[in-house]
Amino acid sequence: MITYITEENIDDRVLSRAAAILESGGLAAFPSDTSWLIACSFNAKDGLKKLRAAADPSILAGASPRREDRNFTLLCRDISQFGEFCSMDNTRFRLIKRLTPGPYVFILKTLSGTEKILKLKRGEAGVRIPDHPVPLALIKTLGCPLYSVTAKKTMLNNGTEYAEGEELFEGGWELDDIEGIDLILDSGDEKQHIHTTVIDLRDEAKLIRQGAGPWPI
Repeated sequence: MITYITEENIDDRVLSRAAAILESGGLAAFPSDTSWLIACSFNAKDGLKKLRAAADPSILAGASPRREDRNFTLLCRDISQFGEFCSMDNTRFRLIKRLTPGPYVFILKTLSGTEKILKLKRGEAGVRIPDHPVPLALIKTLGCPLYSVTAKKTMLNNGTEYAEGEELFEGGWELDDIEGIDLILDSGDEKQHIHTTVIDLRDEAKLIRQGAGPWPI
């Protein structure tokens, strides 16, 4: 289901409907400051399972998941929203504060005992504060973070191989054939083929993927 929106002034009724879908374990797709994202609610019991299936269509045919938990990003409205789950000293906090909101994903160690809350098998999490009004409005309305994954043409399960960047979608209507998406919030604008910059902060800061965000800074 595609719903057209104005990014800077999203109808409250649309946000409420999107939040209800996410709360019930559904998936929503929307634009970000880089590419299109597909997300589930942090609190929805079956949401992450459905997100794994959308990211890896072979799961629907009974195959074991190929995607690592670390590849799902926790979208938050601010640092405090993931600070209760992730380990940060003052140096890491200042770096993240300097670069957010923006096109960065930070890999952080999780605090002891929080893996079950985060629904992760690994003691680490990728976190992001996007510089875009749509995901931030969704998080605010929902009242909790979102787990997200970049929407890619490989999710259509057509066997096609794509070059780096070319696997990304431009228009929201292109996501309509991805199985499992319950709602697409589309402003009508096309997105460029760009990824986030991924920085590993578990030890010394290490570049994992160069994307839209400059690094080093």
